[in-house]
Amino acid sequence: MLKELLLQFIVSLIPIFAFQLFYDKAGSWKRIPVFMCFFCGLSMLLCMLTASNVLGYEADFRLIPYLIGALYGGWPTLAFLSGLYIVLRIPMLDSVWEMVSFGLFLAIFIPLILLAVRQFQRDSAEHKRKKALLIMTGMMLYYLISMKGYITVNGEQWTSELFLTLFLSTIVTLMAIWLSIFKIESVQEKMLLYDEVKRISINYRNEVEKLQQFIDETSFGVIFVDGEGKITHFNEIAKSLLSLQPKYKEAKELLGTPFPLVFVNEEGDTCVNMLYQALNGERSSHLPLVNGEKMLLLTSFSLRMSLSEQNSGAALIAQDVTELRHLQDEVGRMERLSLVGQMAASITHEIRNPMAVIRGFVQLIQERSPENQEEYFRIVIEELDRANMIISDFLSLAQNRVLVMELSSLHEVIHELVPLLHADANLRGQQLEVSLCEQMPLIMMNDREIKQLFLNIARNGMEAMGNKGSLHISTRHAGSKVELRIADEGIGIPPEQMKHLFEPFFSTKTQGTGLGLPLCLSIAERHNGRIDVESQEGNGTVFIVTFFLPEDQAS
Repeated sequence: MLKELLLQFIVSLIPIFAFQLFYDKAGSWKRIPVFMCFFCGLSMLLCMLTASNVLGYEADFRLIPYLIGALYGGWPTLAFLSGLYIVLRIPMLDSVWEMVSFGLFLAIFIPLILLAVRQFQRDSAEHKRKKALLIMTGMMLYYLISMKGYITVNGEQWTSELFLTLFLSTIVTLMAIWLSIFKIESVQEKMLLYDEVKRISINYRNEVEKLQQFIDETSFGVIFVDGEGKITHFNEIAKSLLSLQPKYKEAKELLGTPFPLVFVNEEGDTCVNMLYQALNGERSSHLPLVNGEKMLLLTSFSLRMSLSEQNSGAALIAQDVTELRHLQDEVGRMERLSLVGQMAASITHEIRNPMAVIRGFVQLIQERSPENQEEYFRIVIEELDRANMIISDFLSLAQNRVLVMELSSLHEVIHELVPLLHADANLRGQQLEVSLCEQMPLIMMNDREIKQLFLNIARNGMEAMGNKGSLHISTRHAGSKVELRIADEGIGIPPEQMKHLFEPFFSTKTQGTGLGLPLCLSIAERHNGRIDVESQEGNGTVFIVTFFLPEDQAS
């Protein structure tokens, strides 16, 4: 009898042994119903084929795989196993009592299991074991009551061997149920833990890749070393900024190398000292480093474990601040120039008054002087007027007053000044050609300044042509831009002079002040515009004044 019980016990656990192998490979619950239908059905069949005969009553462990399969496989598995159980059991029913008992079993326990399945699959492992043991206990009690009725109906007698067999069968059945639940939940817990570790590993790898991409793409030079001083990260920017041993051609060749071996020169000594300080526990340090025209800002800090605060390495970040230093120097220079300009503007105001007095007395003396000295007085007055013109242009360039602007038409400004330019052109023997676009939007402008800009550039073009040639004036509107083009047929501007055109006091004319074009550029910039120059020696010059329209006017 004990051998038969042991055989039944092993056969009833076939689904559990198979489950461990299956779930390790499948790694999910998606195919559990199919698995339970097959292996629990097989286990039920083998249990019934190896059943013991106790006083003519079939005794086996078929209920173990039946219950386990139904609880874990859900209602599809319950329906399949119940159908299989009915098909296998009906031919074995020898009496009316067995038929009635079997029918009542199905009527009671199939609905009970069906009600328990959904909640069972959401319960914890402990609750699952308790619920399965409770259902199996109910089944065993029903089985014992049914068997007692069978023995009574058939006039059999209870024996100690029969009692011992039933007792052992009950204990082994409950133990098999507990063991089955325990093993299934253990496998599931192990796989859930494996999935969680896998997920964390993937997330960790993704974060490491993001960090590496950030290190590779950032504009800073980045060096990471571990607690032993070996390099773990080194990007190409750091290689280009810092002085390294010539044998290291690429940044990846530095990985795993002790950091004191990779640097050269005094700059390298500074980097090594800063990394040593960080490895010794200093949290952060900053140091500017100048090497010729290049200026770096070095930052080092220690890397610590988040939980133990133990020092696990160090980092060095190198930032190229050369351009920033140049910008700071330029800002300082502009501030000094602005101060000088303000002082000069104040001084020139005071100079104009005595110059006006001098001019008046020179004219008075001229009237009382002999005619042979007339030429000298003319030269003095012309030079005084030229000095006054320089002062006026300088004041226009240096002043920073608020302009009063209003929506106006660039074409109206051009039409007002064209007659004046025609008169100048006729005196010089030149031609004036005007070609204006049909649709020209209104722009925010100060009429007086735009007229000054237009006349300055146009007259410069006329002076560049001498006593012949044509001056071409045209406009164009495209999208968010309005262009004024003034083209002459003069001698052109040499390339070496082009870059100095808008510098104050630079002039290609013998009598020029060098303030006209800087003043025009200042006017254009105050009107949200710019001036471009195209010129070829011998083919003339084109000045292109571009005004940028607001978004609501662009079309």
